[in-house]
Amino acid sequence: MVDINDIDTLYSATAVDRDGDKLGKVGQVYVSDDGRQPLFVTVHTGLFGTKQSFVPLQGADLRGDTVTLQYDKDTIKGAPNIDDDGALSDDEQESLFDYYDGRSGGTASGVGTTTAGLGTDVDTDRRDGYSDTDGTRGAGFTGTERTDTDRTDTDRSTVGHDTSGPTTDDAMTRSEERLNVGTQRQEAGRVRLRKHVVTERQTVDVPVSHEEVRLQREPITDANRGDALSGPDLSDEEHEVVLTEERPVVEKETVPVERVRLDTEQVTENRRVSEDVRHEEIETDGDTTPGTERR
Repeated sequence: MVDINDIDTLYSATAVDRDGDKLGKVGQVYVSDDGRQPLFVTVHTGLFGTKQSFVPLQGADLRGDTVTLQYDKDTIKGAPNIDDDGALSDDEQESLFDYYDGRSGGTASGVGTTTAGLGTDVDTDRRDGYSDTDGTRGAGFTGTERTDTDRTDTDRSTVGHDTSGPTTDDAMTRSEERLNVGTQRQEAGRVRLRKHVVTERQTVDVPVSHEEVRLQREPITDANRGDALSGPDLSDEEHEVVLTEERPVVEKETVPVERVRLDTEQVTENRRVSEDVRHEEIETDGDTTPGTERR
């Protein structure tokens, strides 16, 4: 059973569910108005630990820096969404008790009539829930925020604690995206060589020769007189001459004229690429003025 003396340990504890599955860091501890009994803790759940879920401490087991809660992870993540504003109203407590009732195999808590408020280191002089500064009611707070004077030597080894998830060390890592630009070869197109037959008309001038008849007359001379008197005196005769001529003759032959092939060459050019990259920025949130105490 977790009691009021375990608050310091709870603040640095890691919460696990009843099956031993890790939930996250304990965020706040809520105690009864009389400051005698811790009733609830908030556990960082959700994406990147951005949500704090309220869990009753009924039946919780604290060993070392691990607190085992009596509910499974899905039940805790599905708890009613209640603001972590320092105090729980009666309606908010009733909503939590109704939700957790019976989900751990028994009653969710036996303190449904006790008002819960935010608890830290409990000073016996502050358990009445009043502020030392003006004597007014502290809105359900049953203790003070831990200051440097309240911390033990162990607390001083690390400034602050991780409120967004499991604590790994005492610093926050800032990350950014960087562009790694390279090239990859891919098919950009295809080129083929295709051969087909084209018919065209060519005209060539070819010189040709032919024979024509020409009539020649020779007078009778002593040289040809014998040939002239060798035949009959009077007779019918025919004389024939064969005429010749040249005609164009066309023959076609196929001859190779050239060789054609495809080749590639490497051309380099610059191309500009643009892409959005993200980076993280770290800033402080809260009052960092020295000597200021938050209540």
